[in-house]
Amino acid sequence: MDDTLGLVTIFGSAFLIGFSGALMPGPMFALVLSGSSRSGFKAGPLTVLGHGILELALVIALVLGLSSLLQNETVFKVIGIVGGAVLVYLGIDMIRSLRQAKIDLKKDGKDPGKNLILHGMIASLSNPYWIMWWATIGMALIISASKYRLWGVVVFFIGHILSDLIWYSSVSFAVDRGRKFLSQKVYQSIIAVCGVLLIGFGIYFVYGAV
Repeated sequence: MDDTLGLVTIFGSAFLIGFSGALMPGPMFALVLSGSSRSGFKAGPLTVLGHGILELALVIALVLGLSSLLQNETVFKVIGIVGGAVLVYLGIDMIRSLRQAKIDLKKDGKDPGKNLILHGMIASLSNPYWIMWWATIGMALIISASKYRLWGVVVFFIGHILSDLIWYSSVSFAVDRGRKFLSQKVYQSIIAVCGVLLIGFGIYFVYGAV
């Protein structure tokens, strides 16, 4: 009974803390917003899938002792510079594609799911603050969950990733349902804003690292 209550507490804590983080605007939000306007509802779940694959690998690595390396100042700077540069590139690429960007209400699948998954991984890996969160707060939560051995870590991860899935799926659903109300100009404006946001985040990450 005590173990069950403890696992429920771990799940609830992971979900609430993860949800509070998911609600904050960032590279993932910009990518989901842009992807949803192009590919519909699937953009949310597929982007989170890429994000989740990377998070699962990171959780395993942290359990195996990677946290001390991620807290190294040099590693943080390298991640910030390289990651920021990648985000700037993605943002510029979005803006450069504006002339070819057209609304397709039929969603003919020209934007493969594998690209959405890959973008979810890139958005996570290029964000140094995501990595630092896991090396500090995330690691503390994992240590607490590990009191219940493997099941504690599993339940923690499910609660955490579920918060991302619910939020970003809701965002992509809302954008998808509103596709028929989007004009070409509004659609291109959304992509442009997302591109500028990614460039802004990228510059911020590089500046923070330097």
